[in-house]
Amino acid sequence: MEQQPNNPLHGVTLEKILTDLEAHYGWEYLGYNIKIKCFTDKPSIKSSLKFLRRTPWARDKVEGMYLKMLRRNK
Repeated sequence: MEQQPNNPLHGVTLEKILTDLEAHYGWEYLGYNIKIKCFTDKPSIKSSLKFLRRTPWARDKVEGMYLKMLRRNK
């Protein structure tokens, strides 16, 4: 298995990222900052995961927001 010591996303699932962001910021804030329907219209982890797994640009935005959150919380 390849090691990625400088990659903070290595080994972190999309579900964990989404769960942590929702717990920290809430759906309203997520929907305000990342304009995707799965965050603003009846948001859920399940529907968001389905969308993000099929939409690379949205996943990139979510991962970027997660990395910013990690940096701020250090």
